[in-house]
This record gives sequence, C-alpha cells and structure tokens, in this order.
Amino acid sequence: MFSWKTLRRNKTVKYGVPMLLLVIGGSFGLREFTQIRYDAQKIKKRLDPSLEAKVNPEKQAVILEEEYEKLKEIHLDEWKNIRGPRPWENSREYQEQQRSNLSKTH
Repeated sequence: MFSWKTLRRNKTVKYGVPMLLLVIGGSFGLREFTQIRYDAQKIKKRLDPSLEAKVNPEKQAVILEEEYEKLKEIHLDEWKNIRGPRPWENSREYQEQQRSNLSKTH
C-alpha cells in the first residue's frame, strides 16, 4: 500500500497531522487547566454568613421584612432633587453655589 518513505515525504502527513494533533490536544489540555482554575476559585470563595442569608431563599422573607421596616422609618416625602456637577464644571464652585442657594431658601 504506502511505504514508510512515501508517507514521510507527504506534506499532509509531515505538517498537517502534527498541526491537527496540536490543535485538538491543546483544546483538551486547556479545558483541563481551566477546570482546575475554576475549582480552585470555588474552594477559595466561600460565602460569609451574612451574604449566605441573603442568597438562601428560606431566610429571604425575614430579610425582606427587615428592609421594609427600615424603609418605613425613612421619610420619603421630604426629599429634594439636587443636580450634581457636570464633568466640565468645577465641582467646588458648584458645591458652593448649591450651598448658597440652599441657605437662601431656608
């Protein structure tokens, strides 16, 4: 059929097969290394108890009730919309202007 000498001279066998092996083998190798990376991140990242309570759906209702109680204490009808400085404006001058306008109205 094909002799060893003929196969060694063939450019597809000489360059193509090693290239395919490198690409396909590299894909599998990278997959394994990235999996190790993500597993290590999972081990490092443990949720602290306060955050875990927020994520846990069983404790979620208690947290929502606490937040509702906090919001009830805040007076939401007594707020003013204050414009912040634009990027091209000097923030110190603008803050002084806002303070002077606030003191004039009070």
